[in-house]
Amino acid sequence: MYMYDRITPLLRQFYWLTALERIQFKLPVLVYKCLHGTAPSYLADELEYKVDFEASASLLSFNVRRTRLSTIGDQAFPVATARTWNSLFHHVTLSSAPSTCVFRGRLM
Repeated sequence: MYMYDRITPLLRQFYWLTALERIQFKLPVLVYKCLHGTAPSYLADELEYKVDFEASASLLSFNVRRTRLSTIGDQAFPVATARTWNSLFHHVTLSSAPSTCVFRGRLM
């Protein structure tokens, strides 16, 4: 490697994430932990489940709260986690992962 080479290919090789990618990875992991009772209760209490009687129980989604300020309100834990979880592919959220490690592997 030389001084002016790009660092991004090396980061991809080591599976390092940028700051935004890391946030988008950690939020679903926190939701998974909230659903399985391994996260702190104050985080789990903030999530609002969307009730849909036509969908099966495996199609879990969350209500996205409306916020006044897009700069601060959209970054709040309940809003950010709901948006991130609802945007995941169904094969990640549909199948029940037996552990956090398996769920993390499906996110990658």
